[in-house]
Amino acid sequence: MPIKCLIIDDEPLAIKLIKRHVEQVPNLELVDTFQNPLVAFELLKKEKIDLIFLDIQMPVLTGIEFVKALQHPPSVIFTTAYRDYAVESFELNIVDYLVKPITFTRFLKAVLKYENQIQKTAPPTPTISTSVPEAPTLHHIYVNANKKHIKINFEDILYIESIKDYVRIHTKETSTMTKFKISEFEKKLPNIFMRIHRSFIVNTHQITAYTAHDVEIGEKEIPIGGSYKKLVEDRLT
Repeated sequence: MPIKCLIIDDEPLAIKLIKRHVEQVPNLELVDTFQNPLVAFELLKKEKIDLIFLDIQMPVLTGIEFVKALQHPPSVIFTTAYRDYAVESFELNIVDYLVKPITFTRFLKAVLKYENQIQKTAPPTPTISTSVPEAPTLHHIYVNANKKHIKINFEDILYIESIKDYVRIHTKETSTMTKFKISEFEKKLPNIFMRIHRSFIVNTHQITAYTAHDVEIGEKEIPIGGSYKKLVEDRLT
């Protein structure tokens, strides 16, 4: 089921950025956007909304006042230029608190946090099916190296480097070489990974900075290939 969401922010440019982030996440369905939170009240009376991306500092009604005014508020991710309201916000049991400018990586992390919360609170649904169940989402991969199958957790991977018919998988602790073409290895990775060069794939959760020409993971600078620049820009801005 898609996650139905709203964006409420008095700044059109902020709405535009968050809307662009929403459009990159397949399971998010943007129902509407509002610059005036009072108008959003009317929609919430008529339609079930799962998640609101909500600004705090607005002239008509603050985001905190908006949440307090709702009898049964949807889940909320605050989007604000101010850090001062963090403590008060989390007392309202919000999902996350994003400080502008909001990168796509930080935005996605907040959405995944919401999904994890929903999965933990949702009651199990009994089903009877004769079909073959889908395989569970894996959080790791086994690779052949040194005559062993070595387990590597996806979250531990910093980046992956192509060396002819091999890939070298770099983590904070080790680097592991295994025989794989990078294009084939890319298919085995979850969507937290991004190809930024014909020879490099990076874990977007591990990116610490980026420029128009490279991505930084800690002290490592990884070049962005010319044909990948648009993809990287769309994903990280």
